[in-house]
Amino acid sequence: MTRRLHELDVLRGFAVCGIMLVNTWQHTRGHLRAPGRNAVDWAVENLLQGRFYPIFSFLFGLSFVLFLRSASGRTGRPRLVLLRRLAVLGGVGLLHQTVNPGEVLLPYAIFGALVLLPASFLPRAGTLLLGAVVTLWGVREGGGVILIPGLFLLGMAMMEYEPPERLLPAVFLAGTALAVVLGYLWIRALGGDRLLYFRGLYPAAGLAAATAYCAGLLLLLRTRMREPLMAALSPLGRMALTNYLVSTLVILAALPLLTADPTRVSGVVLGVAVLAAQMVFSRIWLERFRYGPCEWAWRRLTWMERVPNSRIRSNA
Repeated sequence: MTRRLHELDVLRGFAVCGIMLVNTWQHTRGHLRAPGRNAVDWAVENLLQGRFYPIFSFLFGLSFVLFLRSASGRTGRPRLVLLRRLAVLGGVGLLHQTVNPGEVLLPYAIFGALVLLPASFLPRAGTLLLGAVVTLWGVREGGGVILIPGLFLLGMAMMEYEPPERLLPAVFLAGTALAVVLGYLWIRALGGDRLLYFRGLYPAAGLAAATAYCAGLLLLLRTRMREPLMAALSPLGRMALTNYLVSTLVILAALPLLTADPTRVSGVVLGVAVLAAQMVFSRIWLERFRYGPCEWAWRRLTWMERVPNSRIRSNA
C-alpha cells in the first residue's frame, strides 16, 4: 500500500505539470486580441489540453476513499468531516475564482458533496457502473466540467478494485492507439461542417491519452527511472494544492510579458521554469514539514484542531 500511495503522489505531480502548462497557454492565448494558431497551439491542443485534469479528477475520487478510511478510524462521523473538508475546498475555490475564472477547486467541492458523498453508500460495482455511465454521458456532451463527476466515481471505484499490474502494458498500448485514432478523427472533423456532431471526439481522445499517460508513467516507475521520477514528481504531487494556487499568481503576474510574445513559446518556458522551481521547493519544504502550507491549513480547518507540521520539533 505504501508503494501505491507514493505512486499516486507521482501521478498527481505529473498532472500538476500538465495543468500548469495548459493554464499558462490558456491565459496567454485568452488575452491576445488576434491569437491565430501556431505550432505551440497545435501541440497544447492535441497533446496536453484535456489530458491532465481528467487524471487529477480521477485521483481526487480515489483520494476521497483514502480520506474516508482515515476519517473512519478517527471519528464516528467520517462523512461529516469529509463534508467540512469539501466546504473548506469550496471556500478556497470561490476566492480563487475571483482571479482565475474557470478554475477547478470550486467544481471539485460541489461535485464532491453532490456525487461522492452519496456514492460512498453504494456498493463498489454500483459506483463503477454509475461512473462509467456518467463519464460516457459527459463525453457525448462535449466534455469539460461535466466530466468531473464521472471521473470522481471511476477513481472512487478503482480504489476498491485494485486492477492487477500485469494489465499496464495492454492499457498503455490500447490508450495510445485510441488517442491517436480519435485525435486524428477530431482534426479531420475540424475541417468539416459537422463539428457539433463530433464534439465527443475531443474529450474521448483526451481521456484515452490521459489513460495512456498514466499507464506509461506507471510502467516507467517499474524501471530504473523510478527514483528520479519519484524525486521530481512525488513532492510536487504532495503539495498539489499549494503549487496549483501559486502557479496562478505567477501566471497572472507574468501576463504582460507573455502576451507580448505572439509565438506563445515564452509561456512554455515560464511553465517549465516554474515547475522546476516548484519541484525543488516542494522537496526542500517536505524535508522539514509534513504538509505543504495550503495542505496544512486545509487539514487544520477540516479537523478543527491543532495539526503538527514541523518534522524537526516532532522528531519525525
